[in-house]
Amino acid sequence: MRLASAGILAAAAALLASCATPQRDYKPDAQAMMKRDFHARGIAGMERLNEDAVQAACNKHADNPPQAIAEKLQKEQMAAIKWPVDGKLLGDWKPGEKIAQNGQGMSWSDKGGVGGSCYNCHQIGPRESSFGTVGPSLYQFAKLRGYGADIQRYAYGKIYNAKAYNLCSQMPRMGHVGALTEQQMKDLTALLMDPASPVNQ
Repeated sequence: MRLASAGILAAAAALLASCATPQRDYKPDAQAMMKRDFHARGIAGMERLNEDAVQAACNKHADNPPQAIAEKLQKEQMAAIKWPVDGKLLGDWKPGEKIAQNGQGMSWSDKGGVGGSCYNCHQIGPRESSFGTVGPSLYQFAKLRGYGADIQRYAYGKIYNAKAYNLCSQMPRMGHVGALTEQQMKDLTALLMDPASPVNQ
């Protein structure tokens, strides 16, 4: 009796699956709704609703675009990183810590003094009581990876444009979108790389 019941349930599930209508693409509706209901205010303009090629590929393929597309776009993102003209990647970790702690920036009411909001997604210092876990822990970043020039370059580049290293990364492209200045990115890099920084204690 149990086998018969299981067979009937399986047949019913198969029948329902065969009758199911194809999933509807709601993206055009969502885009139309945002263009209708969102309004420019302060520094928040309507251009934020426009996808670039990276966002479009990640959205279309649920953050897993075909390898050829991902490699092409990642190379373009890497080529677009603007490295410091003076060749120096490290600033001062003390203002870097303040930038990491500061959640201000890029919302309509902000007047300036943009922060990195780093603790929203990462553990960074050992004494921080609250931090996000969307991104990996950065505590002891250089202590574990080394203090060399290649790791410094990686850290600065990742802050500038995380999508140059992982196309569908959830990390904001801080330099690419102009959220942080070159000096702010140097200071954040120092926060991760300086042996004296609390990150590496």
